Amino acid sequence: MPTEFQSAVLLLPRIRVQAANAQSSPLTWGFPAISAFLGLMSALERKLSPGSGLHFANVGVVCHRFDAQVHDAGHGTRRWRLTRNPVQADGSTAAIVEEGRVHLEISLVFELDLASEHSSPEARQALAGRVWEALQTLRIAGGSVLPPRPGRRGVRRPLLELVAPGADAEPQFRKLMQRCLPGFALVLRDDLLAEQLAKLRETDADATTLDAWLRCCALTTRATPESQQGKPQPWLVDTRPGWLVPIPVGFGALGPLQPAGTVRGARDTSTPFRFVESLWSIGQWISPHRLRSLSQLTWYADPGDAKDGQRYRCRNDYVQTEPN
Repeated sequence: MPTEFQSAVLLLPRIRVQAANAQSSPLTWGFPAISAFLGLMSALERKLSPGSGLHFANVGVVCHRFDAQVHDAGHGTRRWRLTRNPVQADGSTAAIVEEGRVHLEISLVFELDLASEHSSPEARQALAGRVWEALQTLRIAGGSVLPPRPGRRGVRRPLLELVAPGADAEPQFRKLMQRCLPGFALVLRDDLLAEQLAKLRETDADATTLDAWLRCCALTTRATPESQQGKPQPWLVDTRPGWLVPIPVGFGALGPLQPAGTVRGARDTSTPFRFVESLWSIGQWISPHRLRSLSQLTWYADPGDAKDGQRYRCRNDYVQTEPN
C-alpha cells in the first residue's frame, strides 16, 4: 500500500555556524548564497534514511546574528581576517589563501511532505530530534555547526508541525515567525530590479540589467544646493525601499555538458561536468513578523530552469502587497 504524505513545516531554531563562506560569488560578499541552503536541504534528506518519511521541498532562512571576520584597514575599508596554514613538509612557509568567513546564528524553516505514520505529536517530535542530530554532522555553507547556546528558557528545540488547513494556516505561520524574532528573513526582489531597469531606460535606452542591479545596490549621496555653495550643510543619501542587498541566486551554463571523467581536476569523475557562472539578483532583509505565508519566506530551485539544463535558479515567491 503506498505511503500517504501530508504537508508539514519544520523549524530548526538558533543554529550557530562557525566560519561559513562569506564570499559566495565573484561580485558579492557577506551572507552565504541561498544555493548553499538548498544544497544543505538536499544533503539533509540524503543523510536521513530513505524510509525516514520526510521529503524536503523548500527552505527559508532567518538570520539572528552576523559576525563577518574582517578588520578595519583604515580609510573606510575592511579586510578579511586571514589564517596562515601550517608549514609545508620541507619547512617552508605555506601561502596564505584568502578566504572570507562569517560566524552566524540562523533559523531554518523547511516545507516538506511528512509520511502519515508520523502524524502524532510524539512521532513528530522524535523525528524532529533525528533531523536535528543529522544536522550536527553536516556543514552549512562550509561552516561548522556548533552546539546550541542555552537561553533564558533553556535550549530551543526543533519543531515539526502539520500545516494547518484553510483559515488556520496564517495564525499558525505567525506563531512560527514569533519564534524567529528578533531576526531578519531573506526574500527575493526581482520586481524592484525590473522597476529600476524600466526607470533607467526612460532616460537611457541603452541601460542594461547590470546598470539597474548596481543602482539598486549602491548607496548614493547627493549634494544639497547649500553644500554646493560652500555652506556647511549635510549631503543627502538617496533612500531605498527597504534593506536591499545584491545576492547570487544560482548558476548559468557557460558551455555544453561534458561527459563524466573528461575534465581534468573535476571533483567527481563519475558525474557529467559543466562550466558555469553566477547569476545575481536583488534580495531584501525583512522582519519575519511582516511575512504572511510560508511561500513568502521559503526558497526553491525553479524546475523550469532545471529542465533546460542551462540554469540552476533559486526562487522565492515573496510579493510586497503593502508598505512594510
